[in-house]
Amino acid sequence: MKLQIIIGSTRPQRVSHLLAPWAANEAKNLEDTEVEIVDLLDYDLPFLDEPISPQYNPERKPNPVAQKFLDKISKADAYILITPEYNRSYSAALKNALDYIDFQFKQKPVALLAHGSTGGAQAVGHLRGVLPGLHAITVPSATYFIGQVAQAIDDQGNLSEELKANPYGPQMALKNMLADTKWYSDALNSARSKN
Repeated sequence: MKLQIIIGSTRPQRVSHLLAPWAANEAKNLEDTEVEIVDLLDYDLPFLDEPISPQYNPERKPNPVAQKFLDKISKADAYILITPEYNRSYSAALKNALDYIDFQFKQKPVALLAHGSTGGAQAVGHLRGVLPGLHAITVPSATYFIGQVAQAIDDQGNLSEELKANPYGPQMALKNMLADTKWYSDALNSARSKN
């Protein structure tokens, strides 16, 4: 499985970027898995600037930054979207990036890792409504990180020992979500290869 972990926040002083190496460190324990972190901060995407929805434009010519982003994400078999919860939804930067996608997520699993005062539950709920429009398969389990991310995870993605020791904490939720993502990726890859 080629797994991309997409950091869905671009604001100054964000903490979403700390969740990416944490998820990547755990994902590397999965058999036959390559992990790559994709940071939206590396793609200065303008607000969607196309005349019609990308899925309905056979003559589509994305702007160069969007094309670079689309080329990158087309290489993965599965994804984790990391999002903060802003005003009871996911980030505008992530929404804009998703709006550029035409068929890169089609028939591929997308797992959700969120953080915020309620673990990003409302952001996850909104993403579950959006992803079917991209023909993605949303992984049923998600990881909701409740608490102060910057105090819980260091820059290398190491979770605090206290949280690691909690059998019902975020580490177990992440492990379960990754196992599900791998299962869906393997199943969907097999099905796509028969087309």
